Amino acid sequence: MVVEPVYDPMPREPVAPALEDCCRSGCAPCVFDLYEDAMERYRVQLAAWRQRHPGQAAASAPTPG
Repeated sequence: MVVEPVYDPMPREPVAPALEDCCRSGCAPCVFDLYEDAMERYRVQLAAWRQRHPGQAAASAPTPG
């Protein structure tokens, strides 16, 4: 029996919106709120990925901050 490797790529960091992406009219949610939500999901996903790939985590995954 051959076990195929599972495709499990490192999560990709969301792209930050540019200042001009915000219309400054008090939208709820604002593009910056959506970005912060995406960053939080990214941090959680990256931490889980690092646990699944302990040998690769230090070499290939940036530290979110």
